[in-house]
Amino acid sequence: MERYEEEVALLVGQSGPLNGQRWALRSTVIIGRDASCEIVVADRQISRQHAKFSLTTNGVLLEDLDSKNGTHWNGKPIYEPVIVEDGDVIQVALAQQFVFLSSDATVPLDISGDDLQPILSGATPANSAKLDPNVRLRLEPRSRRVWIHLPGKNPSYDGEMVEEVKEVLPPLSAFQFRLLKQLYDNQGQVVSRTALIAGVWGEEQAVEVSEQALDALVRRLRERLTSIDPTNKYIITVRGHGLRLENPPIHA
Repeated sequence: MERYEEEVALLVGQSGPLNGQRWALRSTVIIGRDASCEIVVADRQISRQHAKFSLTTNGVLLEDLDSKNGTHWNGKPIYEPVIVEDGDVIQVALAQQFVFLSSDATVPLDISGDDLQPILSGATPANSAKLDPNVRLRLEPRSRRVWIHLPGKNPSYDGEMVEEVKEVLPPLSAFQFRLLKQLYDNQGQVVSRTALIAGVWGEEQAVEVSEQALDALVRRLRERLTSIDPTNKYIITVRGHGLRLENPPIHA
């Protein structure tokens, strides 16, 4: 896998056939069904040349290439080119979703066995925010990556239980990541539902977001985390107050 040592904008595949794949946006990138495209989505809903990312002096420009089934940007159809920002979600027809990570939010995204050991031992990976080595769930905000440490999960050849670290893949959606980061930044504390909604959807849109929308987002995030570690609930509801992240130590 290519290692992105330089700081460039990234496009990360989410729901769809390209889940978990990443592309560095170093030049013009076209998404489409045709094999000549830089990102090929082999689905009949996708036009041969569907959408394009271009590097401009103002940032990365996204435009729809008169596709049959459209391109959506943060849930809104694109009729004119738009400058994308960190965390924006791009939906190509109904076939593939991507999240955009700006150049100042990205770090090397390939963690090999050699790179994983410093994280487990508590050292800080190059160009990375420090990860707490003592808790099960670890979040790296710049790369939008989440890992869960599973202590004593797998038996080794001699029968001894050994530890495992699993990354949450495919990556969390932009909204799921924003929700988890708010809770992660306030571990052990209750965060009000009002504050969570404002943090996830923004102050301006918060008034239009229902309690049911937050509940649905929390449910999906819980499912993603417990699918890896069913022994811990992680997101705790404190009725009448809000939510709290319960992030137990690795060796409880």
